[in-house]
Amino acid sequence: MKIALTGGIGSGKSLVSDIIIELGYNVINADKLAKEILLTDETVKSKIIKEFGKDSYTPEGINTKYIAEKVFINPMNVKKINSFVHPPTIKKIEVLAAEILKTKKMVFVESALVYEANLEDLFDYVLLVTAEDELRIKRVMERDKVSEEEVKVRMQNQITEKEKRALADFVIENNSTITDLKNKVKFFTSIFESIKPH
Repeated sequence: MKIALTGGIGSGKSLVSDIIIELGYNVINADKLAKEILLTDETVKSKIIKEFGKDSYTPEGINTKYIAEKVFINPMNVKKINSFVHPPTIKKIEVLAAEILKTKKMVFVESALVYEANLEDLFDYVLLVTAEDELRIKRVMERDKVSEEEVKVRMQNQITEKEKRALADFVIENNSTITDLKNKVKFFTSIFESIKPH
């Protein structure tokens, strides 16, 4: 059984992922895989350089500042870069998940953009982590040392919480304490233990 773990920026998705790992389950981090592909996949690199210019990469790797300025302000550019990165990422997720599922009942895949990248069909269930917008903005400002405006721009590149809630199979509200969050995660993992794959 494959379960997508998703949530907008600042929702606490990564924290939920850490709790799931603590509970002894496997989590594949799709966003980390995508970053790896950006750094190491020569085909992807050449497509990005062709599309966005040679400044997209430095000798150290991807030029995140340049890409952020060039890509994230333009939804069409976001779509383009995703069309380069998502196919090899999906392939890698499938391979890793199949390997884990040889010996385990379930695997979680943490991904910020399950719906934006149309990945929901890869999974039996989608577990959405959500939080109030003000709280999400505050968390990201503190974590990334960015302005409220910058956080709001990033949030606009993701579909709304309301839309995600309507699409998700299960929802974890993360507006309270870490203890409360841990209890909710335990509750949902026990549900997944008792249900069949879709």
